[in-house]
Amino acid sequence: MSTRIVYEALGFFVGLLFGSFLNVCISRLPQRGSIVSPGSHCPQCKAPIRWYDNLPIVSWLLLRARCRDCGQSIPWRYPVVELATAIWFTIQAARFHTVLQFYFFDASHSAPTSYAPSAIISNLAITVLGFLLIGLMVMDWQTGLLPDSFTLTGIALGFVLICAQGIFLGPNEGQILLTGNSIKLTSAGTTGDTGNVFITGPEALIGGRVLAGIGAALILLAIRWIYRAVRHREGMGLGDVKMLAMIAALLGFWPSMLSLFFGALAASVYGVFLVARGRAGGTSKLPFGSFLAAGGLLAAQVGDRIIDAYSQLLR
Repeated sequence: MSTRIVYEALGFFVGLLFGSFLNVCISRLPQRGSIVSPGSHCPQCKAPIRWYDNLPIVSWLLLRARCRDCGQSIPWRYPVVELATAIWFTIQAARFHTVLQFYFFDASHSAPTSYAPSAIISNLAITVLGFLLIGLMVMDWQTGLLPDSFTLTGIALGFVLICAQGIFLGPNEGQILLTGNSIKLTSAGTTGDTGNVFITGPEALIGGRVLAGIGAALILLAIRWIYRAVRHREGMGLGDVKMLAMIAALLGFWPSMLSLFFGALAASVYGVFLVARGRAGGTSKLPFGSFLAAGGLLAAQVGDRIIDAYSQLLR
């Protein structure tokens, strides 16, 4: 059996567990409920859910989507969220396997193993982002809310992970040369010396990610302000601003802009569809956060390739 399959199977299993937990967050956080207590129970009859009725996907199928005690239907959202999270974790587990193979078991490459921790942390950041965005997508679609407990926590985790990634950068990796001209450096009691001014890799990485989060938030805040000034009503919530800042904190500035582009495009297409069907008008509200989250998921998987391809066209 290929070791890749083992990683993918483990990722799928762990993803199912996280997906089950994510369903608890989706059900309770928009109502400011605790995700710890009470335990899992039927919202209709309040009966505690037995452990064998709480198995991800399997129990939903065996129970035929109904509560064992009162027969209340169990929404299809539960297995879909569990499956989506499991698939996301499976993809990232496969990438984790590829990173390990490349740096530790493939003798044909020249990259030092000291670069491996940075790649692993980057993979972890994408895994965390997927978990958060799947939850936010469903919460915004169902309730129109994007809880701070997800968006602000995601921003904090993004900066923690980027700091950890900065610690493990390879020698001279990511550093920026501010001047290519030799300059004279002197201090009291020393002789003059010449050299160049650098921003080290960790400084460039962490500082750039902080600016990315701030810049992404400011762009949506500007759009929000312009819309309110022109239309004299709110057109976008602060939750969307925090979500884009979260994407930037975990992925970087340009992937967050790609997420915004994908989200705005998808929301526009959906809005046109609703108007054409007579189900919406000029003042109808759309769950933009759901589309932005979908854009973030897409950017996390293929954003780098799209950005690289686009940058090649500009050269």
